[in-house]
Amino acid sequence: MRKLQVGLFFVLMTLMVVSCNKKQENAEVKNVEEKPKIKVEQVEAQDVEQLYEYTAIVQAEAVNNIAPTIAGRIEKIFVEVGDRVKQGQKLVQMDASNLTQTKTQLDNLEVNFKRIDELYKVGGVSKAEWDAQKTQLEVTRTSYQNLLTNTQLLSPLTGVVTMRNYDSGDIYTGNPVLQIQQISPVKMNINVSENQFTKVKAGMSAKVRLEVFDGEEFNGKVTLVYPTIDARTHTFPVEVSLPNANGKVRPGMYARVTMNYGTVKHVVVPDNAIIKQQGSGDRFVYIYKDGKVAYKKVELGRRMGDKYELISGVEDGDMVVVVGYTKLKDGMEVQVIE
Repeated sequence: MRKLQVGLFFVLMTLMVVSCNKKQENAEVKNVEEKPKIKVEQVEAQDVEQLYEYTAIVQAEAVNNIAPTIAGRIEKIFVEVGDRVKQGQKLVQMDASNLTQTKTQLDNLEVNFKRIDELYKVGGVSKAEWDAQKTQLEVTRTSYQNLLTNTQLLSPLTGVVTMRNYDSGDIYTGNPVLQIQQISPVKMNINVSENQFTKVKAGMSAKVRLEVFDGEEFNGKVTLVYPTIDARTHTFPVEVSLPNANGKVRPGMYARVTMNYGTVKHVVVPDNAIIKQQGSGDRFVYIYKDGKVAYKKVELGRRMGDKYELISGVEDGDMVVVVGYTKLKDGMEVQVIE
């Protein structure tokens, strides 16, 4: 009986040992099976064009308000809003009554001064009389020229009429009679980041796209780089000019200006490798090495289709996780699948 009990004891012990070993083996197998499965892709550095896009509103090259410097009646306006005008073209005729009177006075004074000048040469009048007559003639001549300028209003530039505030016969009361804008060329002012200050030069080419024309691209160039940087925004203004010979582009249109600052060798990664940290604008990727993953913060450059340029955070040749990173943690062991 005792031998039977001893035998049963050893059988039970053997079963317990076997059971423990099997559980341990199952646990080890389970641990292996529970490693997150991921897919990785090797990244490489390549030459990336440094393209930067800025928004701007199209402006006229020059804007002139047409108005006399003295009050008076507007006799006739010769143009309408939308009309194209040339430099020196007559736009407005003001009332010429004062001009006619002053012209008659000027003609009389010129005749009188010619007579006095002849007398002065032979000693017939004094120097004081000659000076007084000459001064009166010059004052009247200046007055006539001023009235002439304010009676016939000419266009100071070639452009288009964009505003008209009066009709023929109205009394001029202070607002400009017309506004003329030069729209060939047009210009745009963009605000460029401080770290690009040394890269922007006058004469650089720029690409301009206008939403109203379904993104049609126009060729412009940098015409002015402002010498000072705004201490608050750390940007500086740059003026981009567009020839606009056909007048297709109009002031007030919304534009996107693209500048090319050359190429830089940077790592390029698939966009599905980029992880956005909730609650912040930080971006991360998981890098795979020696069976584990590491969580790395990256600085994004420009997007290129389904890829991103990285300014920092990933090295040439690194393996980045592109599938299966949702349950990963920094330093976790993983299983790579094809």
